Amino acid sequence: MNIGSYQFDSNVFLAPMAGITDQPFRELCCRLGAGLAVSEMVSSNPKVWNTEKSKLRMIHSEDAGIRSVQIAGSCPDELAFAAQINAENGAQIIDINMGCPAKKVNKKLAGSALLREPAQVEQIVKAVVNSVNIPVTLKIRTGWCENSRNGIEIAKIAQENGIASLAVHGRTRNDFYKGNAEYDTIKAIKAAVSIPVVANGDITSVEKAEQVLSYTEADAIMIGRGAQGRPWIFREINHFLKTGTKMAAPSVNEVRSILLGHVKDLHQFYGDYMGVRIARKHVSWYVHSLALLGKESSDELTGKFAAIFADEQGKAFRATFNGLSSTSEQLEALDLCFDQLSH
Repeated sequence: MNIGSYQFDSNVFLAPMAGITDQPFRELCCRLGAGLAVSEMVSSNPKVWNTEKSKLRMIHSEDAGIRSVQIAGSCPDELAFAAQINAENGAQIIDINMGCPAKKVNKKLAGSALLREPAQVEQIVKAVVNSVNIPVTLKIRTGWCENSRNGIEIAKIAQENGIASLAVHGRTRNDFYKGNAEYDTIKAIKAAVSIPVVANGDITSVEKAEQVLSYTEADAIMIGRGAQGRPWIFREINHFLKTGTKMAAPSVNEVRSILLGHVKDLHQFYGDYMGVRIARKHVSWYVHSLALLGKESSDELTGKFAAIFADEQGKAFRATFNGLSSTSEQLEALDLCFDQLSH
């Protein structure tokens, strides 16, 4: 799998997710096997770049792996300027967001709302591609709604105007994240264009990863929600695609190292106040994943650990953890949980 001159060791990518794929999470996923980790979307509106949130999203120089930065907006000139600024700040690939279904994004004719305006799509793609000397990729959905699945039309526009790779989420905008992703449209898009196509949507297991790659014939897959609380899914999929066998689930000690390391990185990156609050949602996702971990592991200790986070006990732990207000309290709570299990 190549994008421009960049070649990837793995064709299993981390999808961009606002409020989730920040620098700490991207670096963690890359360490655990993601071939590419795409950033949270950065607004193309310069008026918001001085906010603390935007400043953190526009730090690229120290990212692990190949640095792909997603930009969002509706004005071709603003998007082109945003591409230039992010390239100057260290981005190696620019990704254009035409897949976000959020109302606050769509009402500004950005995200997946652009799929209703093929002429505007062409203007944006041309402007961004011509503004930078690095590869430009595009992320879309299959269309605006069931009656207007125009993914093939958008894909051809993208290819004709210099897009280096296309990621497709197997839902329309009106689907949001409801129901099941469909892969027929992704398969048809792959057959219609020659640029690399990345399949996205509902890939939450090694078996599903292989099925989607085989059925769509896509060049790569992109994992979004399936990586929340389970960043080791990338190495699991890589191993399964390479060997046809499942690798062992992570041990309790490794999970401890990953989880605590992630929380510490969030504290350091965001500072004490925001770090504590952002860590809460990540720990909640870990708890949910860990409740399922025992089913995948033959290790007795891992099974007992998973049971701790199942059902009401998991809810109780999340409630307690979410009530903690300092970095030291969060780390002590996690340490205590692992220590009690080990003893």
